[in-house]
Order: sequence, then C-alpha cells, then structure tokens
Amino acid sequence: MIRLIGAGGKPGETPAELDTFWTVPNIITVVRFLGVPLFVMFIIQREYAAAVITLVLLSSTDWVDGYVARRFGQVSSVGKWLDPVADRTALIVIAVTFVVDGVAPAWLVWTIVIPDAILIINALILFHGPIALPVSNIGKIRTALLLVGSPLLLLQRVEGFDQPWLEITATTLLILGCIGHLIAFYGYFTATHRVYRLERSA
Repeated sequence: MIRLIGAGGKPGETPAELDTFWTVPNIITVVRFLGVPLFVMFIIQREYAAAVITLVLLSSTDWVDGYVARRFGQVSSVGKWLDPVADRTALIVIAVTFVVDGVAPAWLVWTIVIPDAILIINALILFHGPIALPVSNIGKIRTALLLVGSPLLLLQRVEGFDQPWLEITATTLLILGCIGHLIAFYGYFTATHRVYRLERSA
C-alpha cells in the first residue's frame, strides 16, 4: 500500500537535493499556483461544478509533486520553500473566497490567516526574511484535511449534491484541519525560535 505521507521515498534514505528550479515537481507546484485564480474565477461566475473540479485537481497536485520529487530523485532547494508557499497561498485564497461567497463561516479565514501572519511577522523580526523549515507531518495532515474538506463543502452548491451528510463531513474535516493548523503553527513558531537561539549561540 502506498504511504500517504512521504510516499515515493525509501525508508531511511535522504534524497540528494537539486539546486535548480526546472524539475517536474516544481512545475506541478507552479500549475497549482495558476489554478488558484482559475478557481476564484469559477466561484465569481457561479460555475460551482467547475470550481469543485479545479479544487480537486489543486488538492491532488499537493500530494503528486511530493511523490514525484521523492520517487524520481527530484527534491530541490527551490521546491522545499516553493511547495509550502503554494500550499499556504492556496489555503488562504480558498478560505477567503469561501467566506466572501458565503460557502463557509468567517472563523475558517481567521483560523488560517492569523497564525500564518504571526509566522511571517515572527520570521521578519528574527531573520529579516522568510526561513525554510521542514514541513511537519501534522502540517501535511492539516493541508490534506483542508484540501479535502473544501471541495466537499463546495460540492453542496452543485445541483443534485445538496445533501446534509456532505455538509457534516466537510465541516468536520475543516474543523480538524483548522485544529491541525493551530498545532502546526505552534510547532513552526517554536522551531523558528529554536533556530534563532542556535544561530545566536553559534
């Protein structure tokens, strides 16, 4: 059975890191970036079926790029920071779009945006710029929950799919994802300060 976390990699093996942008995983990540405005456009036009399909494709690329990078030895220094940026950008834009369109309540935005804003400000104060930290397992699970719960919640807007169980399932996944987001935020926040203390002591 394929592992969902760390899929494509061999246990105990650290893949060599490429110093180039031009890798297949990075191209997939860029496609994810480009898919976000396409998703917003479909929401604005009330094309909810197309928006759901776009969101599913966006969600799947989050797993695919990591798998391809590990499976084919295309882990890159660019990809290590580009992939988390793409994830956070997609999550924030999707959450804001959902709230503005009335698909989801406002707490979804605040739970995602406020912790990320604190992390950005914290990194600017300590390092005067972004800091690359390894993505934690809870961060990967958080992203998966949010990217699965979001299309399920939106699916209710598609004719013939306005089922109560969809809303319950989607809301549960989003709540769990937001809880995971707060846990991941604490982990990244403390890791940032740990790196800062180590650099100061060195």
